[in-house]
Amino acid sequence: MALSRVVTNSRADNANAHPDHAQWDARTLGAWAAELEGAAALVNMAGRTVDCRYSETNKQEILASRIDSTRILGEAVAACRNPPRVWLNSSTATIYAHTEGVQPANTEAGGVVGSNFSEGVARAWEAALWVAATPHTRQVALRTAIVLGTDGGAFPVIAKLARRGLCTPQGSGRQWISWLHVEDFCRAVAFLISETDQAGAFNVCAPVPLPNRDFNTLLAGRLRPWLRLPQPVWLLELGAFVLRTETELLLKSRKVVPKRLLDLGFRFRYSTCAEALTHLLPQRP
Repeated sequence: MALSRVVTNSRADNANAHPDHAQWDARTLGAWAAELEGAAALVNMAGRTVDCRYSETNKQEILASRIDSTRILGEAVAACRNPPRVWLNSSTATIYAHTEGVQPANTEAGGVVGSNFSEGVARAWEAALWVAATPHTRQVALRTAIVLGTDGGAFPVIAKLARRGLCTPQGSGRQWISWLHVEDFCRAVAFLISETDQAGAFNVCAPVPLPNRDFNTLLAGRLRPWLRLPQPVWLLELGAFVLRTETELLLKSRKVVPKRLLDLGFRFRYSTCAEALTHLLPQRP
């Protein structure tokens, strides 16, 4: 695993960012910790993928990869003579309980935190951040929803399956999807780095969640597949078993809004999923 340090040169003729890389195991201190000295910001996104079966071994790896990396970064920051001014640590919008129908969307202050495996991982992940003794470094937990982008993550897989006809409601289709365009994710991170008096948990998601059936309707409208296959729960369970993943990734209802970001005046470029998909899936004439 590599830890990257992005160094920016303020000269107008050389203002591009150049990353330096240092190897780390995300568990133990080493020479990499020196890279944190004098850093403007630390952004930690380490963690094993959750796109797997929730076997006991995988569950332990999912939890440990998040807790250990956060814990050791806390130790490294605490040891700095000139620590980073802000530490943004990944969390997840999955921290909130399954939210159905007309139940209110989860905000940072009023959201209902859940207690199942995934939600417990999120709670422990954030706890590892808050317990770190970094009095000179702001701590921010990024409760990020599914990020939509074409260069990686879940969206290319979603689009590939949709082109093959899997752009119909998954299960009942009533479960909510909270999401975020990758450009707005990057902008939100930069925004929170610049807001020097802000700390704590932030929901990092677009302001308009939508039901699964509406998301798939939008996908179908952009991709126009010639076939549309039904996706009942039993078929999703079978597919998840074959692909060695979990249906929770599709069937959990995530209804989250970014109240703190909005209250601070952050402006999203892609507020609705229709806008995001229009940008990510341009149609040929």
